Amino acid sequence: MSAGGSGGAAFIGGGVMAEAMVSRALALGLLDAARVRVAEPLEERRAHLRETYAVAVTPDNSAAVEGTDLVVLAVKPQSFAEVAAALRGRLAPSQTVFSIMAGVPIRAIADGLSHAAVIRAMPNTPARIGAGFTVWSAAPAAAERARARAAELLSALGDHLYADDEEMVDKATAVSGSGPAYLFRFVEALADAARGLGFAPADAERMAVRTALGSAQLAAQAPEAPARLREMVTSKGGTTEAALAVLEASGFAALLDDAVQAAYRRALELGKSA
Repeated sequence: MSAGGSGGAAFIGGGVMAEAMVSRALALGLLDAARVRVAEPLEERRAHLRETYAVAVTPDNSAAVEGTDLVVLAVKPQSFAEVAAALRGRLAPSQTVFSIMAGVPIRAIADGLSHAAVIRAMPNTPARIGAGFTVWSAAPAAAERARARAAELLSALGDHLYADDEEMVDKATAVSGSGPAYLFRFVEALADAARGLGFAPADAERMAVRTALGSAQLAAQAPEAPARLREMVTSKGGTTEAALAVLEASGFAALLDDAVQAAYRRALELGKSA
């Protein structure tokens, strides 16, 4: 029995990113809690989602998609085969699959579900506070109305960029998708260095976080490019120049590029194994 779409949204997987999408969309009135279903295997998570957002929850993936027109795949790539087995043949042509699984290409999703209308997106964790960045792409079979709805939902998470070339979604996984972890690690290291200089742990962490936050906000709002902003902070023969010389001598830029390339390769591997 196929599920006919009627305006609701089903989330297959109730993890952090799915919850961020539900939370932001409900807060902005983009989704109606009465028309949202979340399929989640863990009872503890189901109870949390039910009590926090007043949405319907179920451990049954196939039951969740009934009566919805948008099916959000928010499971780990390694779980896709199991999910696909439960949903194959149960999706109506009017339904659109919206995947936020890392690395799994549109073709593999469409083949696994026997369903052509697929949208694929790679949001990042700042989406939890509406400050995320998402790169997304869509199969030709995804209707304009579905694409517009996807864009609306992604706007609730922050900024987004549509790519005709789906390969850019995998590349974004390595940059904006994994990028927050790079920044968190940098902030962590900066706080450690501040503690080494004698600052109390709480003060060191606050200093590092606020420095990163303010710098990112300035980069987002200033007319100058990041390279120019760096130059404006770096006085000839000054403290910043001395610090940057150490970073560059250690291959800072090359190391970050290596990290991004490693994340990109892993995204491709995840796609092949799905």
